[in-house]
Amino acid sequence: MTIPVQTVSANPQKDRKGLSRVWHATGYSLAGLRAGWGETAFRQEALAALVLLPTSLWLGRNWVETALLAASVVFVMVVELLNTAVETAIDRIGPEWHDLSKRAKDMGSAAVLLSLLLCLGIWAAALYHRL
Repeated sequence: MTIPVQTVSANPQKDRKGLSRVWHATGYSLAGLRAGWGETAFRQEALAALVLLPTSLWLGRNWVETALLAASVVFVMVVELLNTAVETAIDRIGPEWHDLSKRAKDMGSAAVLLSLLLCLGIWAAALYHRL
């Protein structure tokens, strides 16, 4: 006869189910946004979003254009948070300089740049057609 072995999960979030999991995941997400707010670049993008998101309602001629304008702004913020996550994880590994650490951080920065250029292009095209 075998006795079932109870395993203890290293992450209690993995053991949660249903609304409890959603509730706790929401708390972690809000904590991530608060941590992001501590980053100057994210704060600047969030403040720009306070202007750009309502402006997208005026600039977009239909719901698709409005959604594309708004999504491009939110996309920049998402990429910035992911870049900050990469930088934070690299910094946790150690403060010493390493070529792979620099490469990872540079690639995260490049992702932010590309998202900003995409957003700029979408908004420039919409402004050109609107005005």
